[in-house]
Amino acid sequence: GYRYYWATEGLTDKDLKYRPSNKAMSAFETLEHIYGLAETINNTSLKKVNYRPYRDAPENFESIRRETLNHLQLAANRFSDLSFDEISDNEIIFETNDIKTVFPLWNLINGQISDAIYHTGQIVSFRRTTGNPIKKGVNVFIGKTK
Repeated sequence: GYRYYWATEGLTDKDLKYRPSNKAMSAFETLEHIYGLAETINNTSLKKVNYRPYRDAPENFESIRRETLNHLQLAANRFSDLSFDEISDNEIIFETNDIKTVFPLWNLINGQISDAIYHTGQIVSFRRTTGNPIKKGVNVFIGKTK
């Protein structure tokens, strides 16, 4: 959540509306997508079903940011408390139109986790383009801020 926290800290209306091209998602739409990824990560840590299409996503930036960070923190806490065997037994479960699809937990790394990091980088790039770069001193390598 550290990268996401600083990528989204202090975003303005101008930042949220930024869209690199007519066919691309806006920054706000990208944040909605990251929220869905974080929800899937958290639901997987709880061994809960991930329903598609998404249900009850927040509608404003502050709520999306708060709930995304909360999903990521809760999932990190849960996963860190599990043994290797418990983690290995965990699965990602999707349900669409009453049809369940199950994937090994390890797909979360190449899927939702990698995608969330990728899109968080897009938010950083978008906000640079709008003239609102992230705070100086944010070090994503060590996870500390000067």
